[in-house]
Amino acid sequence: MSTKSLGRDFYARNALEVAPELLNRVLLAPGGRAGRIVEVEAYRGSDDPGSHGYRGRTKRNDTMFGPPGHLYVYLTYGMHWCANVVVETDGVAAAVLLRALTPLQGLDAMYTARGPAARRDRDLCSGPAKLTQALGIDGDLDGADLVSGDRGVTIADDQEPPPPSPAVTTRIGLTNGADLPWRFCVAGAADLSRRSGAS
Repeated sequence: MSTKSLGRDFYARNALEVAPELLNRVLLAPGGRAGRIVEVEAYRGSDDPGSHGYRGRTKRNDTMFGPPGHLYVYLTYGMHWCANVVVETDGVAAAVLLRALTPLQGLDAMYTARGPAARRDRDLCSGPAKLTQALGIDGDLDGADLVSGDRGVTIADDQEPPPPSPAVTTRIGLTNGADLPWRFCVAGAADLSRRSGAS
């Protein structure tokens, strides 16, 4: 696979610009595992009640306020890791949640990591907690630099362009900010966490 890591300038933009342009990019993780991004959600700070940064900076969300182009990894429900791409500028809480991937490389390792819950390829990365488990992404990768690949994780362009008309819906699993249409998907992708329900 011929890929080129996305540069810092790619991430240093509004979350709503970056999110749909992450679609069809390739997430590369340690151990040779990789998947194509097919579903994301944008999150912002003070103007987004669904965001971790809405109420200000804490130890948990500190990476989200950091410079763009880093990985923000947090634990949800006390048991599942979720991976986000930090965007915009240093000091602004903005990130894009990686919700689903189409597996590309290292599928044997992904099946091992996912265990008996994965019976088919679609079970590997069709959700934010599934993809982190499949790719071995956990809290140790919080703050990893996606541009330099300092911890073996990066996002790359393999010349598959983002869809010209992505599916757009409201975000999933939120109480606050549930009305914002900030979920973007590759329409028809087999590995979405839920059907796209395009507006």
